[in-house]
Amino acid sequence: MKERVEEILALLRPHLWADGGDVELVDVSDGVVRVRLTGACGGCPMATMTLKGGIERVLRANLPELKEVVAV
Repeated sequence: MKERVEEILALLRPHLWADGGDVELVDVSDGVVRVRLTGACGGCPMATMTLKGGIERVLRANLPELKEVVAV
């Protein structure tokens, strides 16, 4: 599952880079993906929307076994 998550994050990164941010995969275990938002995304007030409405939504669409995406 970790490899698939990395592939999907690679597709999302250009969108984050366009706003000066990035996402780093920290861990995948028990259906929970842990990521770190970096750059402009790390301190952005919209980071929760990016995480849940963007990253998690796309990951869930491609990985039905995914339970949650959390920022660390």
